[in-house]
Amino acid sequence: MESILLFIYLIASITFILGLKMLSNPKSARKGNTVAALGMGLAIIGTIVLYTNDSGEHLGNHIWILCGLMIGGVIGTMSAKKVQMTAMPQMVSLFNGMGGACAALISIIEFKHLVHDFKPELYAGGGYTYFSTLDGASLLVIMAGLIIGTVSFTGSMIAWAKLDGRLNDYAFNGQHIVNMLMLGITVALTGMILFLRPEETITFFYAVLALAFVYGILFVLPIGGADMPVVISLLNSFTGIAAACGGFLYDNSAMLTGGILVGAAGTLLTVLMCNAMNRSLLNVLIGSFGASAQGGQNTGMQGTYKEMSISDASVLMSYSSKVVIVPGYGLAVAQAQHACHELEKLLTEKGVEVTYAIHPVAGRMPGHMNVLLAEADVPYEKLKEMEEINDEFPSVDAVLILGANDVVNPAAKTDPSSPIYGMPILDVELAKHVIVNKRSMKPGYAGIENELFFRPKTSMLFGDSKKVLQDLIAEIKNL
Repeated sequence: MESILLFIYLIASITFILGLKMLSNPKSARKGNTVAALGMGLAIIGTIVLYTNDSGEHLGNHIWILCGLMIGGVIGTMSAKKVQMTAMPQMVSLFNGMGGACAALISIIEFKHLVHDFKPELYAGGGYTYFSTLDGASLLVIMAGLIIGTVSFTGSMIAWAKLDGRLNDYAFNGQHIVNMLMLGITVALTGMILFLRPEETITFFYAVLALAFVYGILFVLPIGGADMPVVISLLNSFTGIAAACGGFLYDNSAMLTGGILVGAAGTLLTVLMCNAMNRSLLNVLIGSFGASAQGGQNTGMQGTYKEMSISDASVLMSYSSKVVIVPGYGLAVAQAQHACHELEKLLTEKGVEVTYAIHPVAGRMPGHMNVLLAEADVPYEKLKEMEEINDEFPSVDAVLILGANDVVNPAAKTDPSSPIYGMPILDVELAKHVIVNKRSMKPGYAGIENELFFRPKTSMLFGDSKKVLQDLIAEIKNL
């Protein structure tokens, strides 16, 4: 039975790797999800049916396990079917937090087992009976899973509340120091647990749990604006690492492989996004990434802007040689991705070269705009990353910005007092004409005014993105 189960875990691990590989391309991403899900399902069924402990006993409580699987499956399926694309980041944060909570619960349960199974009479050879004498490696993994899983859980819950508009950014003076002190105390207490008698460690264990719980809150609370996608990616990697700790404890290769893949992929994505944002990973870890309490925000009007009619915009784009579309969160809110794709096809039929400029942190989570456009069957080759498209903007006749704000704000390059200063942006101001579609002149997610709106080459096209795009399509067809 054990050899069969190990073979099943091997198959599951292979499906995880194949699924992750398929996720790198929108055309195969759906199939990748399915392959990985089937592998996980196989591993779960195999564990329930074939697993035996050292005493040869099978898993018990099958009714409870099946009830949990059914309830979770129904809730997950219904939530995934009903969620709007605009609320997808919140759902990702919520599900990620649940994974962190599971990892923390595993650590709590296994710590209790470790203490309960300890036999003092076997280690009464004088001096202290160190916990590390029993199983130091397992204890280290338990503590790592507890800390990382708890931080992932509370941090993800705060991220969910902020993305859902239920909580505002908050920071206080000296918060960075407080965060580092809490992290240092947590690590110190963890080290002490290794060198104490088992009966003396329980209080310290729950103190570590409490500190990790609060640290997760303080870690994410001040972060906002365009930096939130990086934090979501980092928290996702935390959950993967915590899950890998569980796989190590249970000697479960499928759980270990899945956790390592998620942790490694999330960490790599976080580093890449930090580089794209011109930020350091250290700032993310100490909770200062994009803190809105830094000041220097300028929310006042900086000049006058000019509006453009649907008719003028349609003529400009129809007779352009090259048009670049910059999708943003406003496009997602309006659910206008299909209308955007229709406009792109219509302009292409007229001989216009149309591409999409994708900023690494456009939207509310990593890859938000890519997923949004893939849903509308936009060809993947038309999506160009910031580094690739920025050199092309001087040759672009017209840029159509749909609900994007902070990722095209020149203040990131010109205003040292701006909270987004130093963040690489899409250089749309270098194009010959810039059309900005927004509902109003309200600042973007970072809460700062965009000086691009007042530039001479910029024209505002107010209205709901979907309605504006539909009107543009109708107008272009009549030209």
